[in-house]
Amino acid sequence: MGVGSIFDGADVRAEFEKAGINTHFIPFIWKYVIKNPNCEWDEIPDLPSAAYSLLRSKFKTSTSSVDSVINSNDGVTTKLLVKLQNGAFVEAVIMRYDTRLGKYCGKPRPGGPRSTLCISSQVGCKMGCKFCATGSMGFKNNLSSGEIVEQLVHASRLSQIRNVVFMGMGEPLNNYSALVEAVRVMSGPFQLSPKRITVSTVGIIHAINKLHKDLPGLNLAVSLHAPVQDVRCQIMPAARAFPLEKLMDALQVYQKNSKQKIFIEYIMLDGVNDEEQHAHQLGKLLETFDVVVNLIPFNPIGSLSQFRTSSEEKVLRFQKILRGVNNIRTTVRKQMGQDISGACGQLVVNLPDEKKPANLGVTDIEDLVSRR
Repeated sequence: MGVGSIFDGADVRAEFEKAGINTHFIPFIWKYVIKNPNCEWDEIPDLPSAAYSLLRSKFKTSTSSVDSVINSNDGVTTKLLVKLQNGAFVEAVIMRYDTRLGKYCGKPRPGGPRSTLCISSQVGCKMGCKFCATGSMGFKNNLSSGEIVEQLVHASRLSQIRNVVFMGMGEPLNNYSALVEAVRVMSGPFQLSPKRITVSTVGIIHAINKLHKDLPGLNLAVSLHAPVQDVRCQIMPAARAFPLEKLMDALQVYQKNSKQKIFIEYIMLDGVNDEEQHAHQLGKLLETFDVVVNLIPFNPIGSLSQFRTSSEEKVLRFQKILRGVNNIRTTVRKQMGQDISGACGQLVVNLPDEKKPANLGVTDIEDLVSRR
């Protein structure tokens, strides 16, 4: 194994403590490296001499590199192909929003441009969701906390990142310790508060049970995708290990402890989970929760796909039932980055082979978090 990333927070702290070096220097080192990406350790001022030799022998300013950057036709989305120290690749996607577009409560919207980064937590994924390109890769390996944070470091050189969503490659809660450490580093030198970070999971119950204690204030998104267990197992094989009833019990406890709304992600698959009965079942399932449901039009993934995209009419009818009958805030995710295979469910390590127009008018995760 090679030397570690300076952004592997736990390892850096352990090495500093072992060497008798005050750990309060670590955030300063992080900030310097972020601002000076190609720096040498000796260029960082005012460190104890023992720190320089430790850094040279144990850590790199970056263990990964940006192999390629692909921009969508409209310039709204940028996909980064990141090469890791072991030679594997992951993808991260920058999504740019302008909050001034459209109106809110009949008035011009405040704010301005901002960027959200979608990052990966694993190479591949073992969950095997049948509608997701990443699942077709199988599971390769977990990322270290430093490799997770370095995606943010690379992206920050291209755009000022305001929000982070763990919705890239992998199941974040299956790489729990690295996730927790990465979020703690992000909330340090990057000054990203936990409320600007969202973690998406298929529902790893034992990890959800400890998430609020380890990362209070974090936003939780659950990839539910079906309102009943048998349909969920049909499209998400991993759901067999996490029965829906037990998952909802865990989410009930999580919400009681965190006092935060939960985001429910629901991919719309024609004839599978998008009928009116499914909408009524979902509304019943969520009636005691404070949630925002995000309906996600399915993104085809070439020859791998056995599903079709739900019609716009079906999606809007589904939304109308959840809103009108159950009074559940329900949004429809407008797709970004389809033309660069950077949209939801399309992240797999290859280059796009077809061009499709990306859509505008996207609701940012920050808007969903901040509005009730």
